[in-house]
Amino acid sequence: MFGVGEEKVLGKSDRGDNGFALAIHGGAGTLRRGEMNAEREALYRAGLARALAAGHEVLADGGAALDAATRAVCALEDDPLFNAGRGAVFTRDGTQEMDAAVMDGRDRRAGAVAGIFGPRNPVLGARAVMECSPHVMLIGEGALRFCREAGLTFAEPDYFFTEARWRALRETIAQEAAGNADADEARRHGTVGAVARDRGGNLAAATSTGGMTGKLPGRVGDSPIIGAGTFADNATCAVSATGHGEFFIRYAVAHEIAARVAHTKQALAEAAAAVVAELAPIGGSGGLVAVGHDGSLALPFNCAGMYRGYVREDHIRYTAIYDEGFTAS
Repeated sequence: MFGVGEEKVLGKSDRGDNGFALAIHGGAGTLRRGEMNAEREALYRAGLARALAAGHEVLADGGAALDAATRAVCALEDDPLFNAGRGAVFTRDGTQEMDAAVMDGRDRRAGAVAGIFGPRNPVLGARAVMECSPHVMLIGEGALRFCREAGLTFAEPDYFFTEARWRALRETIAQEAAGNADADEARRHGTVGAVARDRGGNLAAATSTGGMTGKLPGRVGDSPIIGAGTFADNATCAVSATGHGEFFIRYAVAHEIAARVAHTKQALAEAAAAVVAELAPIGGSGGLVAVGHDGSLALPFNCAGMYRGYVREDHIRYTAIYDEGFTAS
């Protein structure tokens, strides 16, 4: 479940209570190995590295975990390779509906948006809900109106259109019409996310997604559901998940990990690995990134791979896709 050599990132922060840590994911499932050539892999790793750099800059300057996680997710939303923001997939009706959430581990404040289309960075909409409204989640037209009033940048529909996503929708519909179940995990697991710990020991999580290719309009996955795909609490951990969202909702995956850390005193890596492993037999394929109150990191997955990366006080950015060891960049 962990890539070879990945266990080295699971320990405490190298700088103890003063150390920062950032982990990101760009979705689980990934392209099959046979379809991942060197050029394409380099593009994905470059996208992960840019997101790490965005969050790393905040933390290295002494900034807040919430700002770092948000900045990292914005960078992933801006990259059409990943299923969030600009690279969002299409619903069965050929529309795009995006979900996002943020959570601040200092006081468990949280914000989320669901089923929106238009804001260039949906995660900023989620953060605006947290900081500028008395609510936790806004959906649909009400959420869009709120985002406009909050001054978020909107983009034209052409900005969000990618030929690869449109082709994936057509292929999915054709497969279903032929009676073939879609076994391609990459179609189901498109999500981006980040978790961070700042030098003050504060934790935060942010997650954003375009959902599942060919999903029914109005479907909402785990990403904006606090305690399912997104969670942060300074006393335990911060979690951002990616996978088959219905299972992550049903099993309250993010909160379950925090509960095990709090109540059974499991180490973060042990708790995260166990929860992700328990999902596999019931069809809940996917993974997550998590950071503990002590700066420990966990990046487990139970499927073909997960676009992922991390950076710590040594300022070296590591990325990985399949079950190989991390590559420094």
